[in-house]
Amino acid sequence: MTEHLDVAKLTRRLAEFAAARNWQQYHTPKNLVSALSVEASELVEIFQWLTPEESTRVMDDPERAHRVRDEVADVLAYLLQLCEVLGIDPLAALDAKIDRNEGRFPAP
Repeated sequence: MTEHLDVAKLTRRLAEFAAARNWQQYHTPKNLVSALSVEASELVEIFQWLTPEESTRVMDDPERAHRVRDEVADVLAYLLQLCEVLGIDPLAALDAKIDRNEGRFPAP
């Protein structure tokens, strides 16, 4: 896909993908959060026994890099689906969280 990607387009693609397979019935907040947790754990597993130095070079190994990209995609997919089901704008939520954190943790 060569067109510009954005959150809204990807969310629509995910919804269309699920609808074509009649999977929306399974996309409850509980199920999506559970799936998100599993996929995040699979991402953690890649890094689990790496030293801090090895973890900074994980993308240098083509096999590991492929696995990292796939797990990041899975985490993002489930997070976007959860946001869609709950009516959360993920970019607005992140922007608001950064604003709160700037107040809680002012720069020196």
